[in-house]
Amino acid sequence: MDKHHPSSVVNVYAPISGVIVAQNVTQAAAAGVSLSGSATAFTIADLSVVWIICDVYENDIPKLQLGQQAKIKLNAWPDRPLTGRISDIGPILDPSLRTAKVRIELANPGFLKLGMFGTATFTSRAKETHAVVPADAVLHLHDRDWVFMPAGGNQFKRVEVHAGKMLDGSRQEILSGIQPGQQVVRNALLLETAGNQ
Repeated sequence: MDKHHPSSVVNVYAPISGVIVAQNVTQAAAAGVSLSGSATAFTIADLSVVWIICDVYENDIPKLQLGQQAKIKLNAWPDRPLTGRISDIGPILDPSLRTAKVRIELANPGFLKLGMFGTATFTSRAKETHAVVPADAVLHLHDRDWVFMPAGGNQFKRVEVHAGKMLDGSRQEILSGIQPGQQVVRNALLLETAGNQ
């Protein structure tokens, strides 16, 4: 600007294109390194590619590697799953949570905003096979999970299982207790009720 002919309007050009994510000056505020205000007027970010930072428990870290694919489901957009890749695995654990920061990098389809929450699902390098049963086949009793299995004739036995996550179609993953292919009663609650009568 011309100091001999000051103007109330001064054009300030950003060195890059992007989105303003922080404003450090307001109307009539000072700015600049030689003044009392902030040396940075605005913070501009290129949001065409974004990072998603995840907390991963230490016992799951060996299953991850750089470049591995991750599926993202955002709380705000649960019907729009995204796919990214691991670009960094933090070297330091949070001492209270026993988790490491894992960074996933992905292209922004246009609706991602800073500070959104979501869930990341990683495909483990170690493959495991688990049984899957109808959700109604699992009986929750005394803080434990059970299924009923045929024991011959009209007899059934109750077997303790370690239930995993719920799957689409009202199905539940069984991590231990039964093997894939074994038969279980489809509705454990009905059988338990009939047995008590």
